[in-house]
Amino acid sequence: MNGKQRIAKPATAFAVGCFALCITVAATAPASAVELTEPQAALYSTVSIFPPDATRMTVCYGFVCRRREILDFTAADRAALTKILATGKASAVAERAAVQKAVIWFDHRMGPVIGTEKRVAKADFRYFDAPHNYDCWDTTRNTTSLLLVLQEWNLFKYHVVGDPHYRGNALVLQTPHNTAVLIDRATKIEWAVDLWPRGYLQPPDVMPITQWVTED
Repeated sequence: MNGKQRIAKPATAFAVGCFALCITVAATAPASAVELTEPQAALYSTVSIFPPDATRMTVCYGFVCRRREILDFTAADRAALTKILATGKASAVAERAAVQKAVIWFDHRMGPVIGTEKRVAKADFRYFDAPHNYDCWDTTRNTTSLLLVLQEWNLFKYHVVGDPHYRGNALVLQTPHNTAVLIDRATKIEWAVDLWPRGYLQPPDVMPITQWVTED
């Protein structure tokens, strides 16, 4: 299957990242799992949640998915996201701009539900006890899940969902960080789609991974 697999059940695991520890809880099995690469699948298996499908996704928050909420996509949700992605049909650049708008839509959709409208940008260990924040593991999982759903709905013309990327170099005081990724079909360039550095309803950073890995 070209390095991809159908994920039916997650394995229980222990994860550490962005200065937080995760706990595992039971999850409801998806109706029909999407195709995942092994690194994508690990985003879900390491915190014992099911990957997204065409109808729902698990929203992680509270640092490394210690808290989670199921987003069941309504017909109105799908219509709104379809309309947003339709604005990106002219080019790959336009599609990436549409993806930014889709992530803002997600932020707005879930903020009042789970309290993340009060979240702060770049939440680190100092905000570990604040239940309304995302760490970079949460934003990587949530953004990847949203992108996978959009891909399952065949809304991407110029991109496919890539594997999450990591950066971190203590020697130059660069802290550990992760991001969701889109791959340009034509150029094969990987693009970070990174919500963690931005506050509520601000567009996520979208930049080539080669640039993203050099950021602070």
